Amino acid sequence: METSFVSYYITVRFAFLLLFTSCAGSLVWGQSADAPLFTLPYSPSLDVSSMDRSVDPCTDFYHYTCGAWIKKNPIPPDQARWDVYAKLTEDNERFLWGILVEASKPNASRNLVETEIGDYFAACMDQSAVEKAGVGPLKPELDAIAALHSIGDLPAYLGHEHLGGAGPGVLFGLSASQDYEDSSREIAFLDAGGLGLPDRDYYTKTDPKSQETREKYLEHVQKMLELLGEAPRLAKKHAQTVMAIETELAKASLTRVEKRDPYKLFHKMTPEQVQALTPSFHWAVYFKASEAPDTSAINVSEPAFFQEVQTLLKAHKLDDWKTYLRWHLVHSRASVLPASFDDANFDFYSKYLRGLEQMPPRWKRCVRRVDGDIGEALGQVFVAKTFAPSTKQSALSMTKGIEASMESEIQQLPWMGEETKRRALEKLHGIVNKIGYPDKWRDYSSIKIGRDDYFGNVEHAAVFESRRELAKIGKPVDRSEWFITPPTVDAYYDSQMNDINFPAGVLQPPLFDPKMDDAPNYGDTGATIGHELTHGFDDEGRQFDAKGDLKDWWTKSDAEEFQKRADCVSDQYSQYTVIDDIKINGKLTLGEDLADLGGTWLAYLAWKSATKDQDLQPIDGFTPGQRFFIGMAQWACGDERPESKRMNAITNEHSPDEHRINGVVSNMPEFGKAFACRVGQPMMHSQPCRVW
Repeated sequence: METSFVSYYITVRFAFLLLFTSCAGSLVWGQSADAPLFTLPYSPSLDVSSMDRSVDPCTDFYHYTCGAWIKKNPIPPDQARWDVYAKLTEDNERFLWGILVEASKPNASRNLVETEIGDYFAACMDQSAVEKAGVGPLKPELDAIAALHSIGDLPAYLGHEHLGGAGPGVLFGLSASQDYEDSSREIAFLDAGGLGLPDRDYYTKTDPKSQETREKYLEHVQKMLELLGEAPRLAKKHAQTVMAIETELAKASLTRVEKRDPYKLFHKMTPEQVQALTPSFHWAVYFKASEAPDTSAINVSEPAFFQEVQTLLKAHKLDDWKTYLRWHLVHSRASVLPASFDDANFDFYSKYLRGLEQMPPRWKRCVRRVDGDIGEALGQVFVAKTFAPSTKQSALSMTKGIEASMESEIQQLPWMGEETKRRALEKLHGIVNKIGYPDKWRDYSSIKIGRDDYFGNVEHAAVFESRRELAKIGKPVDRSEWFITPPTVDAYYDSQMNDINFPAGVLQPPLFDPKMDDAPNYGDTGATIGHELTHGFDDEGRQFDAKGDLKDWWTKSDAEEFQKRADCVSDQYSQYTVIDDIKINGKLTLGEDLADLGGTWLAYLAWKSATKDQDLQPIDGFTPGQRFFIGMAQWACGDERPESKRMNAITNEHSPDEHRINGVVSNMPEFGKAFACRVGQPMMHSQPCRVW
């Protein structure tokens, strides 16, 4: 679920007051995780019992605020990481489980939406039907691959496969997105893809762990091909073929850091120019098969990648491509096939790469599938049960207050000239705040959903979404669209939409607690609002103007001043160790690190402004300033498996939680004053970094 330069806030820490509506059959903390929730539980946003006061806050603020939480909350066996964010996510999933259990009971009183989500969930939960179907649902696609007679047949096959939702997993991806030059219209995007490992660096790094991972990947590909019926010796040979093709594709792909520069991804071409990149691939045939409409303007994000595709089309025989296609077919459908496929997929991607000890239970996987495939239908029921209209207004009101703080800060920036300030304020004033859920719900009634056809339901939903997405090509942008479902515990800023999106799923305790004083709420909620605002002005976001067009609105001297300050942040975070000898890639995490720092500062200013006439007193032995920073830190309480840390060091644009907290407070003298830290202590930098 990505659009061009959507800054997804994956480890989000945003919430507002949520007014719950009661449901019968309430469950409480400590009840079995095998039971659904019918009322969401309460957990405080500032929990003194989660702290470890034996730790000096000036030495390690993160473990001072979260040490006891980590000890009391070991990572569950089906999780790669476990923190406040993950715990809220699981609560929401269990609540959605309760909704889906009720919706899956056939009765005349179910409305259309309840029927859709209920039947989808029921089909997913019917594991016996999945086992009985076996690999039969794959037969039409396997037959189509076997029937390919030449390289010239690939465009039609890939067009059909991409329409079915395979996306960039199979060689490349086609999507609709906003034109970088004119964000008011949608054009076709062709993106690099084709890899089975999480990132191109897995194919190119030469350290022992990377070599071991490639060997494990070869074993996994071989096993999946064997499950399709290939003999072990042949499957092993075919796995090598897959690795050879994917390695060349990886070498031709941009790194994640390079992709942070939008200009490196902006190459608008005509169909004739695209055809010239890959003469052996007939794009007109592909676009017709994928049902893409007007493709007169196409952005090719990585031209060098598609040139390499041309080289590989000439270098590999048809049988090699058939092997590659069979692998990606079974890889993309593993989760909807019998347990032998699903288990093998889990063993490599979740157990080996991320360290999970056991697969999430079937109910949880099915909740996620319904939310992922028809999430706005599920979201309608979720919102009706949890989200009061007053919550939306409260959220919007707080957002406006944080925006006012940012406006004041921009006006006072000593390093920015007046012309750039004017354009920055123009962009700030143009930001649209979307709270809770879409104004218009998506209509899924055209999807054929059967209670006895899980594989078919997934395929039908994928085709629906592909057609919906591609139908946008050549049309004006729908600025009311959301790229996240209402039940999701997450939030994001989109540079081209120039909007902030806070779904209902994240607008609840413990991320915001109406029973608490303003200090921790501004520390958590306010800092996250500021985080998303700052994304509009981070190293990526600052390159888009108020309309969302890719346009340089900075004077040269102001851009140099920004870069100097951004480098301070990047250099700081690059010194932090993720695990063993692996450091944070400060250039990869720069946008999130800037947003964390800027967002917390804006929240602090807004809190001081909102409470300037109040007589604030200590609570639970902590001053108001201390409570602000404790609230800011406790969203991140948690731990992560070593394997997951390794993978995230390569793939995640967010720094590990402990560094997101300690990295921020060490740059804020206000924190040092609140906790009486001395310059030179770990949490008190003598020359703090500061951008916004």
